[in-house]
Amino acid sequence: MRGWSPSGALAANIEITSASVQRGDVIQIGGQPCRVTDLVQLPAGVKRLFFESGEVLTMHARSRLVALRLTRKW
Repeated sequence: MRGWSPSGALAANIEITSASVQRGDVIQIGGQPCRVTDLVQLPAGVKRLFFESGEVLTMHARSRLVALRLTRKW
């Protein structure tokens, strides 16, 4: 994961589901922060998440995770 953070950005921990996950979210898996680079919608509300590291995670409709999300404040 790159250490760069845009200026004027605010980081917040939020609870995400397969419906609310976004590109750029950072999810900690097994103690390692993983940044979401791509998403693929699958049937029944399932999403497949692709990370910068090349790893893949399938997030089911009822899964709830905590992610770090950067939001720009102007």
